[in-house]
Amino acid sequence: MKQISKYYLEFEKSIGILDEKIIAIETTKELTQDEIKSLEILKKQRNSEIKKIYNGLSRWQRVQLARHPNRPYSLDYIKYFSPDFIELHGDRHFRDDPAVITGLGHFQNKKIAWIGQQKGRNTKDNLYRNFGMMRPDGYRKALRVMKLAEKFGLPIITLLDTIGAYPGLGAEERGQGEAIARNLLEMSGLKVPIISIVIGEGASGGALGIGICDRMLMLENTWYSVISPEGCASILFRDAKQAEAAAEALKPTPVDLVEMGICDRIISEPNGGAHRDFNATAKTLKTVLIEELDTLNNYNPDDFLESRIQKYEKLGYYKEIL
Repeated sequence: MKQISKYYLEFEKSIGILDEKIIAIETTKELTQDEIKSLEILKKQRNSEIKKIYNGLSRWQRVQLARHPNRPYSLDYIKYFSPDFIELHGDRHFRDDPAVITGLGHFQNKKIAWIGQQKGRNTKDNLYRNFGMMRPDGYRKALRVMKLAEKFGLPIITLLDTIGAYPGLGAEERGQGEAIARNLLEMSGLKVPIISIVIGEGASGGALGIGICDRMLMLENTWYSVISPEGCASILFRDAKQAEAAAEALKPTPVDLVEMGICDRIISEPNGGAHRDFNATAKTLKTVLIEELDTLNNYNPDDFLESRIQKYEKLGYYKEIL
């Protein structure tokens, strides 16, 4: 279902003005013929404006779109793909971490292990979800479910959407770095298919901690990088306001990452972003997931480790000096 956004980014203000005019006419009880014609003209202008803006997005604008508060989150996709989803809680060491959703559900009559980083829709929910920043308990919970999936031969799908791993004192005391590193090690050797999808923000080790995979997919208006543009700007330029320049330097968009060999496939979004038509986005993603799972299910379980080694060894550039 197409939605008219109630929140507009700075570069979307012109669309917001047109939306207000459209809503004003549509909320009229009985429309005259002139009003109907005006409504049709406004909708055409709006569609034209959306195409003009979104066909020429800068890297920084894509970063902003990835953070749009109306953007679909992990639970939106999981519930769409697996209506029978059963959430599994706790890391069996310390506590549950609401910043990551883990559980099992059917997708196209096949059981899947779902793991997704989850942000909140409002202040209360964001505090509960810790703004999507996982603690070590979250990474250990995710690994527990991954091991369960391996035991029963279930494919794993991870949804990445985080501003980074939680850097708090308690997280460090409980071994944040070790938990992420452990996941990198264990995920590399799992004998089941792993697909990772960046659905929003993919920041640093916070995302990578559940992002080792056989296939890395990215929605069109997302980003994946070692650091956020603001963090990069604060270090390089001593000024977080230089985030736009930092985004250009980081090259964190799907197109950039395909060129680098990091992203395997870009999933298109409706003009205006995934939040403007969630059903269309989810249907496109569903088709892609079916294709990817069909391919990976033909792999010999013993070949996944070597395949992942080859995949990650190809990343990056280097020059031998004799």
